[in-house]
Amino acid sequence: MVKKAQGTKGLVIVYTGGGKGKTTAALGIALRAAGYKKKALIVQFIKGSWETGEINSLRRLSPEIELVRIGKGFVGIIDDKKSFSDHVKAAQEALKVAEKAVVSKKYSVVILDEINYAVKGKLISVQDVLSLIKSKNPRLHLVLTGNFASQKVIEKADLVTEMKEIKHPFSKGIKAQRGIDY
Repeated sequence: MVKKAQGTKGLVIVYTGGGKGKTTAALGIALRAAGYKKKALIVQFIKGSWETGEINSLRRLSPEIELVRIGKGFVGIIDDKKSFSDHVKAAQEALKVAEKAVVSKKYSVVILDEINYAVKGKLISVQDVLSLIKSKNPRLHLVLTGNFASQKVIEKADLVTEMKEIKHPFSKGIKAQRGIDY
């Protein structure tokens, strides 16, 4: 049974799972907010200094959309040469930015990109994420992305979508492509 619609409520949205599209879905929310002149903040917990198409696009959507890139890259994979403590320090810094953002009334949407991966990688705790959810401005839409979302976070969320990989070009040896994958 569907309940009668209520007034505006800030949602907690989780995009998780092993398939592609988690960050892309979150960026779609930021894009919609910008279309109504609402401010969105994106805090990247992991992606680091990689060049991506979304960075260039988001610059064009300023001042409605702000991007803060704090992560030092994916931990222990691909070309990671950073120490684990460097990754932890960066995630803690991203967490501080997020803590300030979720209580402020400056933003309509705050996206914490790859925060679920930061928890899984033990860069921050699930309790840190639950505290963010609990302390958020009631009208703020908080979007959490990344694979391995904690069951505790899922339980607190209003909307959870799991991206499931069915087929991926990488399995055929096709490398990530500019404008599609990054």
